[in-house]
Amino acid sequence: MTNKQPSFRLTGQVALVTASARGIGKACALALAEAGADIILGLKSKDSGRALVKQIQKLGREALPVQMDVTQLQEIRAGVQEGMQHFKRIDILVNNAGIGAPNPAEHVTEEDFDETLAVNLKGTFFTAQAVGRVMLKQRRGRIINISSQAGFVALPTESVYCMTKAAISHLTKCLALEWAPYHVTVNAVAPTFIETPGTRKWLEDRSFRASVQSRIPLGRIGTPVDVAGPVLFLASPAASLITGETLMVDGGWTIQ
Repeated sequence: MTNKQPSFRLTGQVALVTASARGIGKACALALAEAGADIILGLKSKDSGRALVKQIQKLGREALPVQMDVTQLQEIRAGVQEGMQHFKRIDILVNNAGIGAPNPAEHVTEEDFDETLAVNLKGTFFTAQAVGRVMLKQRRGRIINISSQAGFVALPTESVYCMTKAAISHLTKCLALEWAPYHVTVNAVAPTFIETPGTRKWLEDRSFRASVQSRIPLGRIGTPVDVAGPVLFLASPAASLITGETLMVDGGWTIQ
């Protein structure tokens, strides 16, 4: 037993955040940097991280942008290798990259299906694998996958997206069980609708927004910071006995 108080500090640690140029990924990168971590920015376009690098540097932390389209295994492996060469360690992975444009099931094409699975599942798995190999050697690490409430409830026109997010939550359990002996925890967060550049065009529709808000007991759409807080918690020493879990960040949507 220990009487130490829980710590949410990440001083001296290194975090890799995928799809970190905007939205949830950007908020997570800034939250982790504010807590003391240096950040590897996994970016589909390396140049898109310039402004974020400056923001992280203003927090007194180091930021390394790397080219990382998560549908390309060679880019995942090269990005992780570049991060390791620079920082010599990776303590935290935030597996954030994901897509999910609405499309009625009867209109989904093979191309639509393959693209969504390539980002949401293939990208999530192989990024976790590449970073997991580092963490197994270190015998410690924190992996946080970004799932969604869509993995727990059915959403019209989102059949493929819902399927992939449900799979991420189960993958989280599988990796958590395999890697627990190495002191690597694997958890997920599952947000509701969040105000991001990717959701803006739908949430600007007043009727759609009102419909979404009516389903959320807390009565509001989420912000990227609402997701970054739980991610920071799961990355921190305070969550050292939590693994294999998906934390709902949905304003109460799925308790109904």
